[in-house]
Amino acid sequence: ALEKLNPTLPPEAITSAIDELTRDRSAMSPAAANREVHELLKNGIRVVVADTEPSPQPSPKGRGGQRIERVRVIDWENPLANDFLLVSQMSIQGPLYLRRPDLIGFVNGLPLVVVELKKPGVPAQQAFTDNLTCYKADIPALFWGNALMIASNGTDSRVGSLTADWERFFEWKRIAREDEPRRVSLEVMIRGTCDKTRLLDLVENFILFSEHKAGLVKIVGQNHQFLGVNNAIAASLKARTEGHGRGGVFWQTQGSGKSFSMVFYSQKILRTVPGDWTFVIVTDRVELDEQIATTFKACGAVSEAEGEICHASSGEHLRELLRGNHRYVFTLVHKFQTDEVLTDRRDVIVLTDEAHRSQYDTLALNMRAALPNATFVAFTGTPLIAGEERTREVFGDYVSIYDFQQSVEDGATVPLFYEN
Repeated sequence: ALEKLNPTLPPEAITSAIDELTRDRSAMSPAAANREVHELLKNGIRVVVADTEPSPQPSPKGRGGQRIERVRVIDWENPLANDFLLVSQMSIQGPLYLRRPDLIGFVNGLPLVVVELKKPGVPAQQAFTDNLTCYKADIPALFWGNALMIASNGTDSRVGSLTADWERFFEWKRIAREDEPRRVSLEVMIRGTCDKTRLLDLVENFILFSEHKAGLVKIVGQNHQFLGVNNAIAASLKARTEGHGRGGVFWQTQGSGKSFSMVFYSQKILRTVPGDWTFVIVTDRVELDEQIATTFKACGAVSEAEGEICHASSGEHLRELLRGNHRYVFTLVHKFQTDEVLTDRRDVIVLTDEAHRSQYDTLALNMRAALPNATFVAFTGTPLIAGEERTREVFGDYVSIYDFQQSVEDGATVPLFYEN
């Protein structure tokens, strides 16, 4: 597969890439090993090759007749150009035990998906506790490149990440659109996550590694995030083309991972849409501002240093940041005190979190005037209040709806009971 994807590179480059992909990572934590291989999948593998072409200028990157190349591992632009193989009951010898997972899905020879099945009547959780947990301990090398794990008994099917416990394995109820009837079935799970194009979209754009005090956590986008973020990106690009900048309202209930959706959204645009993008993250409370900046830092979307530099401390500082060339700018809506133009760039996307309420309409209009050619997307955990027309003037209509009832049904939010 590597030879096919990198036809211009010499054999030694391919050999070096394979050595790097398959080297022993048993000394690392499983999550750290998985993050390292995931980076190689996404960005390719840097290799040093002999520079055979004479050059009048010495190469700044290579030394002594060498140059640095990048070996592609997966063709993200053309999913069907990759090699897909599903293997049933493959025996793998670990350091102590022989294990035989039910199904392993390979992409270009790398095991990205592991599926464990139980017969109907046996809880799907047993596939996780009795089998997947055991495989992680006994054949850890299988999981260095793993993207998803699926456990199912035919009726109950869940998907999760390498670091997730069973409570963090979730259902996949819709395949292509938010307005589909929601169905819990193995077929919906397989079509929703393992269709070739969707699988590569999930692996490339909907996996994050978040640093926490307790350790490294791997996050795989849930069904509502995957569909909602892709809807929001399509609406934003359409709004930009049409020139009105109303990217829409992304309503996904509180507790359903809205901050991660903002990271998925911005990272996918940076990776897949050409342009010199800047994302302005706007909130209306200091603690929310800090919480979102912390989420972006923990996921590696911005470095610790960048996070400090790109945090607007005043209206004047915000003006400076917008005139610079930063990928992310974090600010409170109150910093838009006047309606002066701060930047007229077209590749600015404003993501506001809960800062769309009617009491902020003057500040919201100031923000619109300050960034006349920007695209605006509102992320909210609560529905818009009837008659809140100012919000629609700035942001447009809903691009994604994942309400409280759906979240409770999915087990993402605990139900709320009222007592008179």
